[in-house]
Amino acid sequence: MTETATANGVTARYYETDTERVIEFERDGHTAAVAQNSEGYAMLKVRPSADGDELERYYGFDMALDHAAELLGVSPTALPVPDGADDMGM
Repeated sequence: MTETATANGVTARYYETDTERVIEFERDGHTAAVAQNSEGYAMLKVRPSADGDELERYYGFDMALDHAAELLGVSPTALPVPDGADDMGM
């Protein structure tokens, strides 16, 4: 299942794999992703793309979103978050 949300020129796509929950953001050809293990209890990993190398880990969803927004050059409040991703973070 994939959920998509778009706002402020940013598209967010939330999906789950066998091992992770992922929200991937795209704006003007640039991407950023936030991932958490599928059980939902580990730290959030920020990556330049869903399959990219981890840049940083955060406990809180807000801090991970701040970093993702920085990678995209937008305000954190500009990032749309699909409903399925609302409970990411510790």
